[in-house]
Amino acid sequence: MTVIVAMTTVDEREAGEKLASALVDGKVAACVQILPQMTSVYRWEGEVRKETEHLLLIKTTSDKWQSLSGLVNELHPYDVPELVAIDVSNVAPEYQKWLGEQTAD
Repeated sequence: MTVIVAMTTVDEREAGEKLASALVDGKVAACVQILPQMTSVYRWEGEVRKETEHLLLIKTTSDKWQSLSGLVNELHPYDVPELVAIDVSNVAPEYQKWLGEQTAD
């Protein structure tokens, strides 16, 4: 089982809580952390923008990527949500076991 940490951003904390709950309730993620507001600078539709956003750190497994991606695209308030993932090479065995149990079908 490959553990991944996926990331997305939302403009409102409530949107992040709704998305996080759906991911955990649906066993697509074992845990989602919603970080405090931060500033994002990015280019959208030809102009540089600066917005406040919340970062969601989504802990799951690589076999849940398709389900995660589908649910994020369905529920996310943005037209093109950021969704990237990093493979985790070192995971505490107990945490990896727990994560697998929480995302098992």
